[in-house]
Amino acid sequence: MSATPHASCNDFSQLVEGSPVATIVIDARHCVTHWNRACVQLTGTPASQIIGANEHWRPFYPAARPILADLIVDGAPDAVAEHFYHGKFKRSALIDGAFEAEDFFPGFGAGGRWLYFTAAALRDAEGKIIGAIETLQDVTEQRRAETALRESEAHLAQIVDGMSVATLVIDAGHRVTHWNHACEVLTGMSARHVIGSGNQWQAFYPSPRPIMADLVIDGASEAAVDRFYHGRFRPSLLVHGGYEAEDFFPHFGEGGRWLFFTAAPLRNALGELVGAIETLQDVTERRRAEEALRESEERYRLLSLTDSLTGLYNSRYLHQRLQSELERSDRYQRALSLLVIDCDNFKRINDSFGHLEGDRVLKALAGVIAHCLRRSDSAYRYGGEEFVVLLPEAGIEAALAMAERLRSGFASQEVIAADGRSIRCTVSIGVAEQRGGDSNNSLIRRADEASYQAKQKGKNCVVVAA
Repeated sequence: MSATPHASCNDFSQLVEGSPVATIVIDARHCVTHWNRACVQLTGTPASQIIGANEHWRPFYPAARPILADLIVDGAPDAVAEHFYHGKFKRSALIDGAFEAEDFFPGFGAGGRWLYFTAAALRDAEGKIIGAIETLQDVTEQRRAETALRESEAHLAQIVDGMSVATLVIDAGHRVTHWNHACEVLTGMSARHVIGSGNQWQAFYPSPRPIMADLVIDGASEAAVDRFYHGRFRPSLLVHGGYEAEDFFPHFGEGGRWLFFTAAPLRNALGELVGAIETLQDVTERRRAEEALRESEERYRLLSLTDSLTGLYNSRYLHQRLQSELERSDRYQRALSLLVIDCDNFKRINDSFGHLEGDRVLKALAGVIAHCLRRSDSAYRYGGEEFVVLLPEAGIEAALAMAERLRSGFASQEVIAADGRSIRCTVSIGVAEQRGGDSNNSLIRRADEASYQAKQKGKNCVVVAA
């Protein structure tokens, strides 16, 4: 700052005194010429005790030492300034030759105050230093806020890193700010390789694509989220703007892992989106247990519907299935036929070879029946040595052809007993086509009567119900 012909000392004094910023002015002899009201309020020292003297250090320090303005008057090099303000000062970017610094003064107020202060030279018209001006601003609250923010961030980092749930945080620019130890263990990717980058996708996918937290940052709609997690996600029931999902990650561990993950927005005090947090939990064992339970339930369901000896459906399921097929046949006027198959001379086989060999004969018959079925057909063990085959979309001619294939196929079947003897057996088959008004019992009864007629005709033959 230089004195000019247009600025009188009185104008300068009024300017300094009226400034709301604490201001000190010293002359070339280091004597205080100005100590404004803001400076009195900040330091608690009256101007009358300071002006005219060179003891302006007293309000700031317990022993005599230069303040920043003194160093300006002395033209002190940076090394001297560093001695008094180690790591706390720098050259001003705005005023040539000026200094600025920030330091803590424990004797100011309750608990001390942080001050930001600048000092610049005052020069005469010829450029000679005739003094220095120093301004001081109380930045304690700013410092405390910054400290509180750092502590809060450090506290958050400790909380996130101490969580047993894999957790990652990204900022509004999609850069990773937190990647806790649990996340390292789950993904196999260390925090140092991902924090500060936008490469969070690498831990989860083979090529670049957003993870759930990225979609939250982008304010993605449900339709946009569905593009990446089709049918595997839902909006969070707890956090507005958050999502949760469950998906399979094939390259995690041996055979891949199922993860349940949630992502929610992070907002500042103004409600502005500043980031997103995502948590991930390995639910593989739960999914495997659920799958095992479903398979077990399916096995039990099938067991309840099937005959344990032959593997064909049982009579209970026959009545369920036949009822629905009758209704469908009536509704759409489609053909439906039914076969009743009775194993000939089965009592004699049991008596001659034993029940175990008789069971083997029944299993052989079930195998022949299963081999002859179309995809739409179904076969049932109706009781003892009697079987039923249900033939949707088959009229009497198709049913008769099926019955003949089945009869001849079983007649040529040979069962070798445990003692090496050959067992051959035949079947008598009754065929009935559904007609208007038929019930489960009436249709089966007509086919059963036809099978009885086949036995009466000499067995090993097919009879169509009248």
